[in-house]
Amino acid sequence: MAPAQQNVVDVCEAGVAQIKMRLLDNSFKDSSGVKVIEDNNVIRKDASEKMNSDKDFDISVYESMEFRPRIKWPDLLVQLSLHLVSMYGLFLMVTNNIRFYTTIFVFATIFVSGLGITAGVHRLWSHRAYKATTPLRVILALLFTITGQRDIYTWALDHRVHHKYSESVADPHDVRRGFWFAHVGWLVLTPHPAVENRRAALRLTSLDLLADPVVRIQKKYFIPLFALLNIALPIWIPMYYWNETLINSFVLSFVTRFTMTLNIAYSVNSFAHLWGNKPYDKFIKPSENPLVSFVALGEGWHNYHHVFPWDYRTSELGRFNVSTNFIDIFAKIGWAYDLKAATPSIIANRALRSGDGSLVEEQYVHTIKS
Repeated sequence: MAPAQQNVVDVCEAGVAQIKMRLLDNSFKDSSGVKVIEDNNVIRKDASEKMNSDKDFDISVYESMEFRPRIKWPDLLVQLSLHLVSMYGLFLMVTNNIRFYTTIFVFATIFVSGLGITAGVHRLWSHRAYKATTPLRVILALLFTITGQRDIYTWALDHRVHHKYSESVADPHDVRRGFWFAHVGWLVLTPHPAVENRRAALRLTSLDLLADPVVRIQKKYFIPLFALLNIALPIWIPMYYWNETLINSFVLSFVTRFTMTLNIAYSVNSFAHLWGNKPYDKFIKPSENPLVSFVALGEGWHNYHHVFPWDYRTSELGRFNVSTNFIDIFAKIGWAYDLKAATPSIIANRALRSGDGSLVEEQYVHTIKS
């Protein structure tokens, strides 16, 4: 058993943690009438019970609705500008017209800050797959802010909507609408009314996010933090330490780095929902995509993740997963704890029941028997 695995909570039923993530009943009421959910998932019952009830939300009505999205021109122009400037940045990089240390700095920043997405806003805040001490939460919040991908609260809320209503019109980046929509189109088009409805509903049931002071502070000061951590410092460091030019530093250390980070995250919504095998559930779109896992620090094992979204590893052990290793390191020193993970028997049973058979069935049969 790996050292970090000693601090893992083996979940005996996949549905239990999924219910926690979806914020259903496992609660008590305090004296103020607020329903307090385990793991600090707080629901104000009077405000949210009706709106968040799936009984009151008829997805078929929205699926049959005629909807024509409008282009959000400011967002589209920002995306076009970022990608056009980034093409120039890549040209500077391949033609060696920038300092070598700038290239190293760009990729190192992409790698390190990416952990703020994978281990931070995704596995910790969106899925509550493990718990973290305040120092680790601060580190993850700073790393996530460097990526510039909105504030923690907004990102996590959208991701919870995505998982609860995956592959429906209520999914913010519904892959059924095509590769480009799932990749970036959802950011430059007006959202479907079903998405807006479910965002509002889950906003009332995701008070656990705002119960975290780290999330509240990062949300409140996101704009100045974005300007400092995603723009100013990345531009200043190459200029100060190895005399990079202002233009090159702006183009590479800010725009190109920022755009590459965005596209790595986008690839999980697009590539990993369209191409790959499905060893755990052949009836859903998310797939196991090794290439996405490589560039996204372990986030491409997406068939596993959608079947076991509460598992902090987002994959079976043995898969390439930098983010899992990162969490395991901090588990050794006690900064990450209560790590949730599916047992081998749960994984084997699910793979044999609904997988596409792409993994060795004998391995799973042996696991169940043992």
